Amino acid sequence: MGFVESMKIKAKNYQNKLVLPEGTEPRTVQAARKIIDEKLASEVTLLGDAAAVAACAKANGVTLDGIKVIDPSKSEWLADFSNTYYEKRKAKGITPEQAKADISGILRFGAMMVAKGYADAMVSGAESTTADLLRAGLTVIGTSPGSKTASSCFVMDMKDKKWGSDGLMIFADCAVIPTPSSEQLADIATSAAKSCREFIGVEPVVALLSFSTKGSGGKDEDVLRVQEAVKILTDRKPDFLFDGELQADAALIPAVTQKKAPGSPVTGKVNTIVFPDLGAGNIGYKLVQRLAGADAFGPFLQGFAKPISDLSRGCSIEDIVTTAAVTLVQAGKK
Repeated sequence: MGFVESMKIKAKNYQNKLVLPEGTEPRTVQAARKIIDEKLASEVTLLGDAAAVAACAKANGVTLDGIKVIDPSKSEWLADFSNTYYEKRKAKGITPEQAKADISGILRFGAMMVAKGYADAMVSGAESTTADLLRAGLTVIGTSPGSKTASSCFVMDMKDKKWGSDGLMIFADCAVIPTPSSEQLADIATSAAKSCREFIGVEPVVALLSFSTKGSGGKDEDVLRVQEAVKILTDRKPDFLFDGELQADAALIPAVTQKKAPGSPVTGKVNTIVFPDLGAGNIGYKLVQRLAGADAFGPFLQGFAKPISDLSRGCSIEDIVTTAAVTLVQAGKK
């Protein structure tokens, strides 16, 4: 069974609630119809002016039967959402009036629906920028307990099943943080481990990568940053296996691991890779995708207290449906 099919089966089983903030975007409206028709969610809500959403649906031959439509500026939840947002942000100097204006926007309103449990997951980005989505997520939902870092991961589906778990691996972070600090790298590793359990369904074995293995690169700042991340993880005593700093071959090839990092607990088991920076992560996943013919699913956001996902503005309808299924799975079984 492929990754997408497995996510859709889980989403059908979990029956979580989804909010799609871009309710007047044609691909999003068509995706909402497919998500309901495929029974991937128990409830789908589109945000936007009701007449504009209806006009978009009609223009694209979509019936809104079984789909909720909410106009944030007219919602019965607006006062409560505004007050909650004001309390969260007043220390930053926000006024009640500004809080109401901000939360009336589709992204923050959608995020507040997730924060308050009116929806279990949110997917956006067909029109909105990644930066705007991240801002909404961080200011409204915040990061998971014990973490200060929102990041991303790809699910890599290799053609050669010997890698990872039957060919599936998690690559992180390939899309969000350009140069993560040691603490951020530790947070990314923890979030990636959680993503491994949610998406691949196996116990995570994490390798923190570098151009150095166990100090071979000397006292370079980038090597020390990864080494410190490993120390932070060790102190946290997480519930997954990990090791670092490791070169890619030392992480992935048992014979090399035994030479360069003898006794490593991840020898021959790695299914989750944490890159030292965004340059390495972005280049790494694209090289594997193009040279090895791997399927790259994502990026999926991780590290938020509740699940939200970003889309490419060039996404297809099926991309939205797939991302929705994955994000609904991230919400877990209620």
